[in-house]
Amino acid sequence: MVTVKPIEIEGHTVIGVHVELPKTNLIAIKTDKGYIMCGALDVALLNEKLADREIIAGRAVGVRSLDDLLNLPLESVTAKAEELGIVPGMTGREALLKML
Repeated sequence: MVTVKPIEIEGHTVIGVHVELPKTNLIAIKTDKGYIMCGALDVALLNEKLADREIIAGRAVGVRSLDDLLNLPLESVTAKAEELGIVPGMTGREALLKML
């Protein structure tokens, strides 16, 4: 099943997506500038092979729900996200606010 859900963060609406797959889930929340995602996100690929795209993204591990993604700390972020002040250790919610 695929769930797409608007999420309110401090008066702004972001979009959450939860894709249930066999034995795993893909979970992401996006703004118009960037996104955060579960452990399936390959930050190294975005930073190295797709660097020219300047993708703003962060990865959290141990995520099982959209709420987890909002509240757990980011494990890694892209170089472009760091330019916005998004750093590993901040919560997904904090990162999304910097992406608005």
